[in-house]
Amino acid sequence: MTQVQETIFVNGSIYTGASEPTSAAALVMRAGRISAIGDQQELLDAVGSQAKVVDMAGGLLSPGFRDSHIHAVYGGLGLAQCSLYEDETQEACAHSISEYARTHPELEWISGGGWNMDSFENGTPSRELLDRLSPDRPAYLIERGAHSAWVNSRALEAAGIDARTTDPADGVVGRYPDGSPNGMLYEGAMMLVGSLLPELTRADYDKALLDAQNYAFSLGITGWQDAIVGSYGGFADQFEIYDAADRNGTLLADVVGAQWWDRDRGIEQIDELVARREATHGNRFRTTSVKLMLDGVVEAKTASMIHPYRDGCGNHTDNHGLRFIDRETLLEAVVRLDALGFQPHFHALGDQAARDALDAVEAARRANGSTNTRPHVAHLQVLQHSDVQRFRELGVSANIQPLWACSTPKRDELLVPFLGEERVDLQWLYGGIQRSGANIAAGSDWPVSTPDPILGMHVAANRQLPLGVEGIPEVEPFLPAERIDLARLWDAYTSGSAYLAHQDHRTGSLRVGMDADLVVLDKNPFAADRQEIHTTEVKETYVQGRRVH
Repeated sequence: MTQVQETIFVNGSIYTGASEPTSAAALVMRAGRISAIGDQQELLDAVGSQAKVVDMAGGLLSPGFRDSHIHAVYGGLGLAQCSLYEDETQEACAHSISEYARTHPELEWISGGGWNMDSFENGTPSRELLDRLSPDRPAYLIERGAHSAWVNSRALEAAGIDARTTDPADGVVGRYPDGSPNGMLYEGAMMLVGSLLPELTRADYDKALLDAQNYAFSLGITGWQDAIVGSYGGFADQFEIYDAADRNGTLLADVVGAQWWDRDRGIEQIDELVARREATHGNRFRTTSVKLMLDGVVEAKTASMIHPYRDGCGNHTDNHGLRFIDRETLLEAVVRLDALGFQPHFHALGDQAARDALDAVEAARRANGSTNTRPHVAHLQVLQHSDVQRFRELGVSANIQPLWACSTPKRDELLVPFLGEERVDLQWLYGGIQRSGANIAAGSDWPVSTPDPILGMHVAANRQLPLGVEGIPEVEPFLPAERIDLARLWDAYTSGSAYLAHQDHRTGSLRVGMDADLVVLDKNPFAADRQEIHTTEVKETYVQGRRVH
């Protein structure tokens, strides 16, 4: 009989989870599971000389991170396209686009994305600039938040968009004062051009998933919830991509797929969602959640608001944003989905959207009683204080994006006039949600923003971006009373997210018998100043005992 090798982690601290303090201990894993945690010398004596020893050199051993709101395949595709995610100025974006166009003469379209509204005057890049950068080919570049696209004249011509084009029901064509298109497409209008992009191949998608998985492993992420599995934004349905990778053994991360709720259809689509859930292989990929996108984003004034937006001069308007799913349909859908065992995963950036999500869960509770579907609401940029307590009362998790809980000069310039001062202090109320006792999970929305959990925790713990880093403006902490302590943030990325995935019995914390989903860090951030959290680096990542990074 072949003896299974044991691996022991020594000379570091361990964060087991559930906000317990870190301790100087050792951990042993065997056959993909945690077999012992305890005194280092006692465990070294117990495992014997054949065990593999991992010297943490004063670092920290933690449960592997989970990202509860990510678009991994889209992110993987972006790694191979014109990527502007690292560019924080107009000049840097222009250089990257120009270089990409120069080095890819074979492409019919220049496509990609990741540009930041903060990089451009009034948050809006011009059609004319993109015309200069790509004069002979159509260009389509999605904004970092994925709710708008920047296109050039060639792309507008290909789509037949001009001053006479009417806006689609779920989107807006950006225009100059004379009515001519300015190169910006918002929400559903993005597809007027996006639908014309050359189709990606199945091999492109398969590679994108594996590239995304490797990138996630490098950040200590061992599992995630993909927030859109279905046909969306001109991309292929990812169901077969994930399911095939699960079946052939290349999907090592543990993934929950949130099936896309088609807002142009109604309740009749539920039977299809059930069929797809039953069709999954069920080893590392499950489609047990349904994504309901309730609104847009504040920057585009499409997030659904209780009170209307103001105009750029601070005057009242009649624009409350967009409600993508009407209230009656939403309540009926969530009641039905909850009864069928689906987990509702809501996108809500505006306070009206957040309230609609909570109202829908409340309707499900009245109709179905207490279920184990573990609903969650993602983003929560603007939230009324009166709704904070409802998360705990209704058993709804807050799916936060910690990296967003800060301020920048350009963001203030773009948001404050349209929100009004009275709503500025209602943004990212993560501390209040923590104090309410609700479960908190964390995600990145990658490729909207970096999936780096360490950076996300740094921002939410400090309510500001790292200080002293070139290219990052130094601003005061944004609503410092809404900070979350590091232990709760760590739990949000581990046990809190494992809870959402219905995997908290096997991963998300370090307990004997649980899967050895682990990350080794170069230092113990719990023992350092919180302004230094972002300097922590991932050294190794393990999935079910297998070293993957």
